[in-house]
Order: sequence, then C-alpha cells, then structure tokens
Amino acid sequence: MKSPILGSAYVARSVNAADNRMINLFPEIIPEGGTEPAFLNRAPGLKFLKLVGTGPIRALWAHQTNGSDFYVVSGYEVYKMTSLTATPIKIGDVSGTGPVSIADNGAVIFFACGGPSYTYYEPTGEFNQITDPNFPGALTVAYIDNLFVFNEPNSQRIWSVDTVNPNTGDYIYPLVFNALDFASADGSPDGVVAINVDHRQMWVFGTDSVEVWYNAGLANFPLTNIQGAFNEIGCVAPFSVAKLDNTLWWLGTDARGQGIVYRAQGYGAARVSTHAIEYAIAQYGNISDALAYTYQQEGHSFYVLTFPSANATWVYDVATQAWHERAGWFNGEFMRHRSNCQCNFGGNIIVGDFENGIIYTFDLDVYADNSRPQKWLRSWRALPTGQNNLKRTAQHTLQLECESGVGLNGGQGSDPEVMLRFSDDGGHTWSNEHWSKMGKIGQYYKRVFWRRLGMTLKLRDRVYEISGTDPIKIDIMGAEIIASPTNA
Repeated sequence: MKSPILGSAYVARSVNAADNRMINLFPEIIPEGGTEPAFLNRAPGLKFLKLVGTGPIRALWAHQTNGSDFYVVSGYEVYKMTSLTATPIKIGDVSGTGPVSIADNGAVIFFACGGPSYTYYEPTGEFNQITDPNFPGALTVAYIDNLFVFNEPNSQRIWSVDTVNPNTGDYIYPLVFNALDFASADGSPDGVVAINVDHRQMWVFGTDSVEVWYNAGLANFPLTNIQGAFNEIGCVAPFSVAKLDNTLWWLGTDARGQGIVYRAQGYGAARVSTHAIEYAIAQYGNISDALAYTYQQEGHSFYVLTFPSANATWVYDVATQAWHERAGWFNGEFMRHRSNCQCNFGGNIIVGDFENGIIYTFDLDVYADNSRPQKWLRSWRALPTGQNNLKRTAQHTLQLECESGVGLNGGQGSDPEVMLRFSDDGGHTWSNEHWSKMGKIGQYYKRVFWRRLGMTLKLRDRVYEISGTDPIKIDIMGAEIIASPTNA
C-alpha cells in the first residue's frame, strides 16, 4: 500500500486530524515520466562565504546599476564587497538593532534604520547620516521615478525626496529635504506601517488598510492615490513585506484579526496561508517583528517568513503552492533558520546570520548549516485520507522510496541512516527510535526499510516520522507499507 508521505506541511489544531510536519524538505512536482508525481528535496544548506563585522546581519543589498558590488549591514557597521572573495570594506556606521530598509537610485544608497537614516554616494565614497532638519526619519524606503519615498515612523505620513536634478540630470548629493514634500495616507485613519514600490506604483501598508499611489507629477509630494486601489487588509509587520512572483507579499492584519499571509492580486489581496499555518502563527505571542525575504533557486520561488520572538521560520514555494518549515538545529531542538536577510549577487543567493557577522550562500549541494548539522524531518499519516476504517492493523514493513547509495567517502555520512518513530495516538506520544541504513556510496539499490513495526493501538491509526542529520543528499519519492488488517 502506498503511504502518503508526499505533500506539504499541515499540522492542524488537532493533531488527530492532521500531523504532517515538513522541516528542511520541500516538494517538487514531476509533470510526467516520473516514478511518482513528486518528490521531497532537501532544503539548501548554508555555505560559509565571509565573516563581515560582528553581526548580526541586519540587511544585504546588491547594487542594481552596475551589479559589481553589494552591501552588508552588520550590527552598527556598513560594509561594501566588490566580489564574493573580496575583503569587506567598511564604509560607515549606523544606529539601531533591527532590520534596515535599503533603496538606491544607481548612485545614492539610502539606509533607513527605523528613524535615523544614512546615505552613501558611491561615485565619491561619501557616507553620511542624514541631518537635514526637515528629515523626519524613515522606517522603510523605496525608489520610484528618481525619488526616494519613505514612511515617517509612527505616523500616517509618507515623504519623497528628489535624487536627480531635473535641469542637469545630475545626481543630488547630499539629499535636500523639503518640509512640504509629504502626504498623508488618509483612506483609513490607521498609521502607515511600511511602503514598497512595485511596477512603478507605491504600495502604502497601514495597520488596517493598503493604498496604492502613482506618480502624478504634483507639486511638493508628486504622488497621489489611485482611485479604487484600496483594500481593508493591513500589515502587522513592516518587514514582512517582500516582492516575489511579480507581486507583493505580506503578513496581514485588519479590524477583524491578524495572522494571515497575503499576496497582492491586482489591487486586492489573496490569502496564501493555510489554516494550519495560521494556527501556528496564532500561537506566537508577538508577530509584529516578523521579517521576510524572497529568493528563487532552480525555478522554485520562496517567500521566507521568520518570527524572531517565536523562534520559527515558515517558507512558501510558489511553484508547488506548498508550505514547509525551515529550521536550524541546536542543542537537540529546532530553532528559527539562521538566515535573516537576502540578496542576489552574481547569481548567488547570499543570506546573513541573525546572531553573528557571517554571510552564507544557499547551496542545494551543501547538506549542513555551515559547521552545524541540518536536520530534516517528515511526519505523515500512514494511511491515505479516508482509508482508515478504525480497525487495527499489523504493520509488517515500511519501505522508504528514496535515492540511496549517496553516502560520503569518510566521516559522518559515510554510512548514513534514517531515524523512524511512530505514534499510535494521533501524534501525541511517540515510540522509541528505529534506525535504517541508506547505503554507503555507490550502493544505489540499497533498500531502506523497517520491519516488525507492531500492531496499531488506541485510535487504530498511525503517524510515521522520519528524520536525519547526515550531510548527504536527501530525495524521497514515496513510502510503501505492508500491513495486515484485523477484525478488532
């Protein structure tokens, strides 16, 4: 009998109903000609790139114009890197401890640090704090039509500043702020949480609403809202807003509640999270500090949403419309993923550590998180949906259909194993560990199975869980159970 190991993460409010965890694995659909319609692939590992400052890594930014450098905000310091192997060059200091929002116009780079903000003029290498008396502070910043636009912290106001002289075409540096160059997002009386620019339109995220503005060339503040481009779904976490799949994504809130993940659909919002994801989010005490980044790797586009206070990371894959957990493994427990932010530089997905100054590259051929093990885990119902007749069964064998024989030449992983546990009470308590070999290098026909797994008890149901930490390739195509029904 085929056992439904494929799928996504879905742990319901009642684990008796669904207890399908998926950690550091993600599904990939096989459109035709495969042994199964999909397989589970191991999430990318963290490959050490550089130690940049003391950390944490608060932001990464690839320069969009020449593509020859990227910037790292590490703790209170900002560094420039001209290649993956170059020595980081410190260019300045910033304030604050939280995420940093960055935008650039090709020459001027704007660092918004939750209020106090800074600029770097790349042609001359000047780095300065913005001290203009008309500057009100910036929480998030974006670029549109030769303007930096940003939201003033704890207010309804959004501001703009010119970055190019309209008469000469020269860059303006230092930036000059006008006390009249602001507008209020007054479609709803809520405060502005964040802004972002998509398709040359500015999205203004409030606590209970979203407005979309365009550049109308008006005096002072040149943008105005688009009539009808308004919806009553706000944003609970300013740094959950991210761009992916040609649109914007965010963690929502409104007058009726919070904790749903949305993506923009036209000027409206489409729910992306499932009830299981929303149940998990509802257990977190604080979600306003949630932060997100996005990346694309081998055709999979991921929205990575981390909850620092809850020590958890969830990931949505646009290609399969499936969620999974992404996690670090420390002191015998899962924790939030180590990545805090991301940029794409030279075709490399670079991420920064939330605790120290290390930057990494995401690598699907690396099976550890730098020097730490990467543990993967999958739990699933033994029987397909609707096939549990509430009769006990004798579970003779469970065979894992996976790519075997991928052990290493030496050390951990030279004789890799998979750990199995099972639960006969819906996922509340678990059996002892049962281990099975995955095959030394070259043993491609090694069968991975467990025998004599006993009789199902109590609920006449069983949940299986497999996991591993060996630094080897993991690809799982399916699972097969041989079981005998009883009349009990």
